[in-house]
Amino acid sequence: MTTSTGFDVRRIGGRIGAEILGVDLSGDLEPALVSEIDSALLEHKALLFRDQHLDDAGQLRFASLFGELTTAHPTVPSVEGQPRILPVDADEGIRSNVWHTDVTFVRTPPKASTLRSIVVPPYGGNTLIANSAAAYRDLPEPLRELADRLWAVHTNAYDYAAPKNEKAAEYRKRFVSRTYRTVHPVVRVHAETGERGLFIGGFAQSIVGLGSSESRDLLRIFQSYVTRPENIVRVAWTPGDVVLFDNRITQHYAPDDYGDLPRLLHRVTVAGDVPAGVDGTLSHVLEGDDASHYTPAVA
Repeated sequence: MTTSTGFDVRRIGGRIGAEILGVDLSGDLEPALVSEIDSALLEHKALLFRDQHLDDAGQLRFASLFGELTTAHPTVPSVEGQPRILPVDADEGIRSNVWHTDVTFVRTPPKASTLRSIVVPPYGGNTLIANSAAAYRDLPEPLRELADRLWAVHTNAYDYAAPKNEKAAEYRKRFVSRTYRTVHPVVRVHAETGERGLFIGGFAQSIVGLGSSESRDLLRIFQSYVTRPENIVRVAWTPGDVVLFDNRITQHYAPDDYGDLPRLLHRVTVAGDVPAGVDGTLSHVLEGDDASHYTPAVA
């Protein structure tokens, strides 16, 4: 499909994902072009821009077109001298091989995330992105009705696998240096499209009102719909690629399938709003603070 501003949108997945052709992210993007990219993001959930070769400033400039930016992360350090950029560096023990939505342990998780590939392995190291709205629609009606009423506790402090090395152990220590526990709806209503999506993932550790065993079982059932192959697009990185995805209605996963090879991405996130459930009730903090050092409040 060719848009009115002249770029092409080519679907790369049946239910999620499109490649944007004919846009140079290093230049100044006209408001009409940004509006059409934003519309494509709402429709396709994840957008791939090949061969852009942005620097840090270019990535920050591009991400800021979609809203105010967060800092890099609530607890772990940014790229040196770049407080809004998170290094996703396999050498530092950062291997996100758990399905998750970015930073859902705070009350206002990011609206959108950008990833820029800098060093990629010759094989493996892909990023998988899942459509949680399609997952919700796939649920049998009794499960949809149940999910609509449930709330989950998200936290950054849970039982991870044992760190593989000292760097990974140090990263884990920093990650949980400040504990956050936040209650979010299991079904989030998207603030712009009104779509309902399963808002769970790796940081969702329990269901409000249920014990640990029942919580694990229900979360496993709901999560199995998110990670159905038909709801996933796989991004095979080449250096210089940029991906923009809607963090409100997706999950993502980076398979740890490239051994000890180097892999480095930079992440910049756009500040989001407070999630709302199907009845309009908003998320609330159980432990920690409003993470104002990380993300500005978005009305």
